[in-house]
Amino acid sequence: MSKGFLRNAISIPVLCSSSGDPLFFSLKFFTRPITTQENNWDAFTDVDCNFQEFESFPPEKTPASSFSPQEYSFLRDSLLENPGTEATSKAQNLETGNCSDDALLILDAVKNNDDGFGDKTQKFLRQFRHKLDEILVVDVLKNVQNVQLGVKFFIWAGRQIGYNHGLAVYDALLDLLGCNRNDRIQENFLQEIKNDDREVLGKLLNVLIKKCCRNGLWNLALEELGRLKDFGYKPSRATYNALVQVFLRVDKLESAAFVHREMLDLGFKMDAYTLLCFTRSLCKEGKWREALDLIEKEEFVPDTVMYTSMISGLCEASLFEEAMNFLNIMRCNSCIPNDVTYETLLCGCLNKRKLGRCKRLLSMMITEGCYPRPKIFNSLVHAYCRSGDYSYAYKLLKKMVLCGHQPGYVVYNILIGGICGNEELPNSDVLEIAEKCYDEMLDRGVVLNKVNVANFSRCLCGVGKFEKAMKVIREMMRKGFIPDVSTYSKVISFLCNASKLDNAFLLFQEMRGNGIVPDIYTYTMLIDNFCKAGLIQQALSWFNEMVKDGCKPNVVTYTALIHAYLKARKMSDANDLFEMMLTEGCLPNVVTFTALIDGHCKAGDVERAYQIYARMVGNENIPDVDMYFRGSDESAKEVNVVTYGALVDGLCKVHKVKEACNLLDVMSTQGCEPNHIVYDALIDGFCKAGKLDEAQSIYTRMLERGYNPSLYTYSSFLDRLFKDKRLDLALKVLSKMLENSCAPNVVIYTEMVDGLCKVGKTDEAYKLLLMMEEKGCQPNVVTYTSMIDGFGKVGKLDRCSELFQRMSMKGCAPNYITYAVLINHYSVAGLLDEAYQLLEEMRKTYWPVQMASYRKVIEGFNKEFITSLGLLTDISQVDSVVPVIPIYKLLIHSFNKAGRLEVALELLEEISSSSSSPSTMANMYSSLIESLCHSHKVEKAFELYVDMINRGLIPELGVFVNLIRGLINVNRWENALHLSESLCYMDIQWLPCDNTRGVS
Repeated sequence: MSKGFLRNAISIPVLCSSSGDPLFFSLKFFTRPITTQENNWDAFTDVDCNFQEFESFPPEKTPASSFSPQEYSFLRDSLLENPGTEATSKAQNLETGNCSDDALLILDAVKNNDDGFGDKTQKFLRQFRHKLDEILVVDVLKNVQNVQLGVKFFIWAGRQIGYNHGLAVYDALLDLLGCNRNDRIQENFLQEIKNDDREVLGKLLNVLIKKCCRNGLWNLALEELGRLKDFGYKPSRATYNALVQVFLRVDKLESAAFVHREMLDLGFKMDAYTLLCFTRSLCKEGKWREALDLIEKEEFVPDTVMYTSMISGLCEASLFEEAMNFLNIMRCNSCIPNDVTYETLLCGCLNKRKLGRCKRLLSMMITEGCYPRPKIFNSLVHAYCRSGDYSYAYKLLKKMVLCGHQPGYVVYNILIGGICGNEELPNSDVLEIAEKCYDEMLDRGVVLNKVNVANFSRCLCGVGKFEKAMKVIREMMRKGFIPDVSTYSKVISFLCNASKLDNAFLLFQEMRGNGIVPDIYTYTMLIDNFCKAGLIQQALSWFNEMVKDGCKPNVVTYTALIHAYLKARKMSDANDLFEMMLTEGCLPNVVTFTALIDGHCKAGDVERAYQIYARMVGNENIPDVDMYFRGSDESAKEVNVVTYGALVDGLCKVHKVKEACNLLDVMSTQGCEPNHIVYDALIDGFCKAGKLDEAQSIYTRMLERGYNPSLYTYSSFLDRLFKDKRLDLALKVLSKMLENSCAPNVVIYTEMVDGLCKVGKTDEAYKLLLMMEEKGCQPNVVTYTSMIDGFGKVGKLDRCSELFQRMSMKGCAPNYITYAVLINHYSVAGLLDEAYQLLEEMRKTYWPVQMASYRKVIEGFNKEFITSLGLLTDISQVDSVVPVIPIYKLLIHSFNKAGRLEVALELLEEISSSSSSPSTMANMYSSLIESLCHSHKVEKAFELYVDMINRGLIPELGVFVNLIRGLINVNRWENALHLSESLCYMDIQWLPCDNTRGVS
């Protein structure tokens, strides 16, 4: 197949065949109707020139056999007789092997004979007259490298009988004359050709103009047009067509119209392709009526291709109504819109974001039996995803199936990527669409790409579907997806950010089980998140593991662990790790120093934190923190807004608000602009210190700096105002918060409920609790406990009981504080049986032994996860603090007061093994001994006294007074006297009595 035929097939629209079947061409034809390819001559064809084989181009290689190595050596040696760059260049050119043997012989004769293409050379060339053809002449002209000799050879070849120059020959001669260098051809060469054959020069100049047009050199084409006319020639029809096309290509419509008028004056008409381009350009300018007039003037019968081209132009001009009307014009002229026509309209509307029209067009197209290609569906899905119309984008998948196309990898990834690839998480309805697509993908065996695996998992984690997020990688692997460490790391990070460390841990285990080695990013992310959750032992285990596996920790890894140790008040461990970091050549940065400041603040050592800050800003005389600054460079000491924020927050937490406020001025002096976190910390500090005026001043300053108040800001004000019982101001702050479209969260609602309860407005507080539920903000255990306490204080114990049951039904488990509050109110009201029943319930369902900070951080994790981390062993090794002693003390006192000593004694026995303070336990023993003595149960009182002594508790003097009184009450005077005498000999350090108990 010739190259000319291929070019015709690509660039010239093919009309309907006689059978009526449309032969379609590429849509690119409409968007760029004029090709700029250098070898595409079809658009500039001169039908008036009698060129041999005009429709085809010469092949790059001739069918002639290549010369032998001996011949090649002979030719190379002969060309290199005169050394120099030129000879070398010629030899290299001939070595390409693109010339036939005849062409090489002709070149040798033309260039090596010294007669300047005289008689000797022409006599030698006679043997090739019968072999002359376009290919041979082109080979010679391309390799002769001498303009004068090339022109002479061209003239000589043109004189030979039986041979006529073809288009490729003229093209090769123009290249030799320097047309490719955008220079004008020297006049003497043209004159020489004219003197030999006037007709040949006319053809050459026409080809030259078309060549300039083809290269987009319309200025040079006009100059050559003038020279053609100066030589007395008329441009051919193909030349005029080429000129019209080049002007249309550079959007010079008026110049194209001028050339067209000149064509008409000479009796020429445009060819079909040029008319196609002209009408499209007119439509692009909105001159569609002129385009129709032009078609009529040219006496051309428009077909589907022509109308489709015009529709493309109208779409580019955003004239969509007119483009739609052309469908009716087509039908009136017996031209049926085909797939390409509709796709052109669809693409035009898509490019201009006219998605409403796209829906109508697609329905119309499918109704008429024209089905878009899958690529068009892909573009439509992408466009509707970008517009946020995910529902219709999903419907397009169904339309694809209706049109005979099965949705595949590209379209599914476009849709799921469009939904899940945004920074903002999709709502539940939209995410459901993505999940449906995902399920369909699994059924079809299609996989997500790596980016969408991560994005889809992130969205699932965002709505709490953690188990499904973990399964995504597993399911994709079954379909052939090969995850890498980055894919796993991203999903693990999403789980960590959602505080689902158990799921993150399991996925990490699965990752290693699949033979994927974690990198430093994966390890550091897990270490950092587990440290933030207080799970330092597991974080340290991973740290040791990564060091063992040769994965060197970086400054972020070290900083996360050091920060966690400091917050846990494990100063020595933190310092040891810091020393290790320096030993390994890992220098601290400003984040590390900021973490040191924040960690010391959270550990309560604000003074050390301030020393680190002082050293960072240049105070060298602080030896206590020298270890942190060995080997650090100056850039690591550049204090930033986060550093200041950590120190300000730490100072506020220990009520050093004045010093924190002074730092605000220092920041301004140092050119470090405080952010909203710094302002919020100061406002909260002043509010907690009861200094509302100063808090208001900081608030005003924050607004002046362009920062909007956050929920944290409003929460600080509301908490203080409710504590001060300034409800009028609290309501104003709440109103301001709502004006700024800042919806209250559970913390603010709880503060308001608690504040209202504290001033006795329990009905209003309960209404607020119901309202927060209606707003979708679920009360937490603190909210319910505050409300229960409020009802209890006003004696509404039935409401307390109802609310206690309600919170359990809502899935909010009571904690020991909730039980303590309710037990207290039942006890005060004398409902001791109900109080005791609550204690029994608490022991069975929520025994509140709080193991340091571990109980807080592991709440919500399943037992298997805790066991896998070895935390059960850790918990058993820490000191316990029992927060239920006050509950027992209250119940013992209440039962004792009510005379139910048996129950009080049982409670004392239950709690006696706890590690509560000795004074608390001694008071409970003393109280019960007194009651037993009054009840004439002296034997039991003495048993309790002995137990008290055995436990190492020191009795107060009142205990002996009550024992003596008890003996007297049962007429055991001798024992009473003996006990009173023995007191004089006892080595007892008496504790002061709370109440003076004398003997009557």
